[in-house]
Amino acid sequence: MLKSIDPILNADVLYALRAMGHGDDLVLCDTNFPADAVARQTVLGRLLRIDNVTAARAARAVLSVLPLDSFVEKPASRMEIVGQPNDVPPVQLEVQKEIDAAEGRSLSMGSVERFAFYERAKNAYCVIQTGERRFYGCFIFKKGVIAPDTT
Repeated sequence: MLKSIDPILNADVLYALRAMGHGDDLVLCDTNFPADAVARQTVLGRLLRIDNVTAARAARAVLSVLPLDSFVEKPASRMEIVGQPNDVPPVQLEVQKEIDAAEGRSLSMGSVERFAFYERAKNAYCVIQTGERRFYGCFIFKKGVIAPDTT
């Protein structure tokens, strides 16, 4: 256990979050996502896991230490529902609340068509699979920066 670090963030996840650079993408996905196959094609090259929690709970933990990119319009994106791209299921609404809480403001997510999401995910830095069993619990977060302290 570490002080001020969410206990569901295991050592492998913390390593990846720290190793990522500005503009790198992180995929947070549900249990149905082809996570292992996609993760093998990412920069990290292996799957990370935060088991037995929902996508929203994992997002809260990740976003407690990961700044979102303020230089892009949509630093967080969700996978669109096939045939219903404008529908936002409860799992995505829950993650939206975690994004807003972490950022201290409303920050709407972008949306990505399912197969385009898979392609984008292959180019991510890493993939973190959660225990989320609801469909479309898949997200991409773009890492931002932490400004220097002013003196």
